[in-house]
Amino acid sequence: MTAATSLSGEHAEDVLGTLLGWMRDGKACALVFVTRTEGGAVRAPGALLAVASQDSIGYISGGCIDADVELQARTAIDDGKPRALRYGAGSPFVDLPLPCGGAIEVMIVPLPDQDIIQRAYETLNTRQELHLVVTEAGTLRLSSPATQLDRGDHLFGYTPKLRLRIAGRGADALALAKVSDSAGYDTRVQLVDDEDMAQAQSAGLSTLEKLDTPAALAATDDDAWTAFILLFHDSEWEVPLLQQALEGPAFYIGAVGSKRTHAVRCEALRAAGASDAEIDRVHGPIGLVASLRDASMLAISTLAEIVDAFPGKSSSRRPATAILMLAAGASSRYEAGDKLLADLNGRAVLSWSAERVPSADYPDRFAVVRSATSERAEILRQHGWNIIENPDAAQGQSTSVMRGITEIAKTAEFEQVIITLGDMPFVPASHLDALRNAADSPARSAIMTESDGTLCPPALFKRPHFEALMSLSGDQGAKSVFLNLPHGTDTCSLARDLAEDIDNMADMDRVKEATHA
Repeated sequence: MTAATSLSGEHAEDVLGTLLGWMRDGKACALVFVTRTEGGAVRAPGALLAVASQDSIGYISGGCIDADVELQARTAIDDGKPRALRYGAGSPFVDLPLPCGGAIEVMIVPLPDQDIIQRAYETLNTRQELHLVVTEAGTLRLSSPATQLDRGDHLFGYTPKLRLRIAGRGADALALAKVSDSAGYDTRVQLVDDEDMAQAQSAGLSTLEKLDTPAALAATDDDAWTAFILLFHDSEWEVPLLQQALEGPAFYIGAVGSKRTHAVRCEALRAAGASDAEIDRVHGPIGLVASLRDASMLAISTLAEIVDAFPGKSSSRRPATAILMLAAGASSRYEAGDKLLADLNGRAVLSWSAERVPSADYPDRFAVVRSATSERAEILRQHGWNIIENPDAAQGQSTSVMRGITEIAKTAEFEQVIITLGDMPFVPASHLDALRNAADSPARSAIMTESDGTLCPPALFKRPHFEALMSLSGDQGAKSVFLNLPHGTDTCSLARDLAEDIDNMADMDRVKEATHA
């Protein structure tokens, strides 16, 4: 038996690919998922371990329980029955305590459907995100981040492997390529010199490209999980290669050199037409440790910086999400007073909107109103919302967005915000869940609602966009920030009747008729 605890067993693509090979060879197998962790845990929920009669790949702990899980998996293969097991605190396996004092829960899926495994592997292998549902009954199905789950089901999301595209010459480029390849990452190397190409081939690096001239660069396939690293000390190559990388969605773009070298490089990019925002995407000098002169140390330092920026780092928790409701508008288009206080089926419109966001799932709820002593504020407090006062609301919606985001940004734990409106009384909590599920993809940093082909709230923005939200002016809303983002955006659909907003009496009459109020 070979227990694979090397880096080759860390990524879901490797585990699924090996599992698929065993199944094609006629071996009976099981796939094990970490479904929950408590306290300290080596691996996050979704971590995989594949088991056959004499083989395994992947791991779910630091060695504390893997041997027993493999034994349990082989028993499950024999009897065909799935198993949900708990180790550590509260476990019946008292002879297998976890040194960390926490707990790990796993689901063993024996004899998984080969077609599902093949499709799952191909999804990751073609650089697409994978979403797998493990049912309480121990079956698998491919899904989407916005899927509706039955009680006891688990939804896990997997991103493609970290990819490094390294362009350069000499020892620096070769050292980083070797370290990346040894770690099991998708490593692409672009070299100029024949001698470097020969050394790269001798080192076993297989994805190589010979760079001929700066004016004839081959097209790239960078994606949101790609880091591009420029390791040239040659000015004629720098600008064309960086311009090409900046045209794509790579999450990291870096270039070797001193601070002075980087300043000169930035000026050259600016002269070539790059914007300040594009230039700001280029890291330089690269690496977590400054002024390294040895290629091997520079490689490790650079890779550490890339891993720190990688959006696909595993996490055992979901990002902390704040909800921001804008409820400071003047109701100037509503012909009969304050639309948020207008009666809708026996309750104020604002009351409907406020209670649609359950405190159990979204405890961090903030609402912007004109006055903290207003009737609007009182309704929101009754539903457990935190009040943010905006006496400048008459100057436009941007002031409410600015005040709300400014308050939320003070708490560093908030990694994203969902912005909704007080005059949208029918948006269900399930739609907020869909936005948050879509944002679990590291490739997406902003998600808006789409209804009948129109973008509208609610909208989710991750923290990197907080500054832009706080810089809005006049009647600009979050939509203008969304439309200016070149990469990382997506939408979640919402039925038109659920996306209704009430601006005037005609809207109210239509809503009442539709709801029989």
